[in-house]
Amino acid sequence: MTAPVFVVGELPDAGGVFVLDGAEGRHAVSVKRLRAGEGVVLTDGAGRWAPGAVTAAEGKDRLVVALERAVDEPAEEPRLTVVQALPKGDRGEVAVETMTETGVDAIVPWAAARCVTQWKAERGLKALAKWRATAREAGKQSRRVRFPEVADLASTKQVARLLADADFAAVLHEDRDYGSTPLASAPLPTSGSVVLVVGPEGGVSPDELALFEAAGATAHRLGRSVLRTSTAGTAAAALILGRTGRWS
Repeated sequence: MTAPVFVVGELPDAGGVFVLDGAEGRHAVSVKRLRAGEGVVLTDGAGRWAPGAVTAAEGKDRLVVALERAVDEPAEEPRLTVVQALPKGDRGEVAVETMTETGVDAIVPWAAARCVTQWKAERGLKALAKWRATAREAGKQSRRVRFPEVADLASTKQVARLLADADFAAVLHEDRDYGSTPLASAPLPTSGSVVLVVGPEGGVSPDELALFEAAGATAHRLGRSVLRTSTAGTAAAALILGRTGRWS
């Protein structure tokens, strides 16, 4: 089994003795129950990481680790951003969790016209914090050392600008009447940036689709079945990462 991942604020370049304490140390000692001789990986979540071996567990929240030299892992290409319309209930966290595990690089919450859920004032801040915490925990669970960025809530016009700057921009749309073509046969780049829009349960509105197409996006479908908004992004991300060579 691969070594568990823990997040730290800063890693020493040359390695050496490192004390993991606080919430991460408590998780390592009291939940994971790590002991001397077991391997760990410490990361800042932004691509910098170092392998190490536990030398001692002290109390309930201190893990002493002998670290090797830190490594800077380069960002993978193409960079995959998923624009996720706000789902109902806790399905947003489900989407963030599974997209993180799949390998998505950035997640942009989107206030689409047909979203039932609305992020407003304090409620919106709490929901965004949950998405970011979910990405962090899923990043650790899936042994990533570069966690996905979860952006602030975006408007439709902001999403259009994001699509305009992408090397490949797609909107998931199951209706063939809108000219959607299979994502499995789309000409994907092997570098640069890919931006994928996942609409709400009610679908992307005609006005939104028109704006996105004017920005350079094309409509694509995954297959014959229609997925929920909380699972469509993960399925599409897996297809894209496989086809662009990131899973090879």
